[in-house]
Amino acid sequence: MDWDHPKDPKQGTWQLDHVKQYVATNGAEGHHWNGTQTLLLTTVGRVSGNAVRTPLIYGEADGRYLIVASKGGDDEHPLWYKNLTAHPEVRIQVGPEVLQGTARTATPEERAAYWPVMVGHWADYDEYQRKTDREIPIVVIEPAGAAA
Repeated sequence: MDWDHPKDPKQGTWQLDHVKQYVATNGAEGHHWNGTQTLLLTTVGRVSGNAVRTPLIYGEADGRYLIVASKGGDDEHPLWYKNLTAHPEVRIQVGPEVLQGTARTATPEERAAYWPVMVGHWADYDEYQRKTDREIPIVVIEPAGAAA
């Protein structure tokens, strides 16, 4: 896996601009975004096998990182979520720190505890959940240490 050369979001999207800024400044710009905090998640494409990088809002609990697979309340899971369910080994950049980790879907008990944490970071998550019949997953990333 070539973690150091991931595929970034599509050209012309705010996500691509966000990733470029985040990487160019080692997280000094982009980590704090629109009143919240973001990380860069790199997953392994379940079809392509290539590294794919996505900027996401995150929270923290119990030494773990939390992200929400909301896709704005769409009825389909985001591609990054489908990728990590197929390949749970991930890389994250949180500000200047780059870590390897293992991602998993929160248990129902964890989701109940972590949902208010994540709504505290992005209030729109409640609205996104109302827009869809699917239960929006929370992903728990267990950091394994600094990336090589």
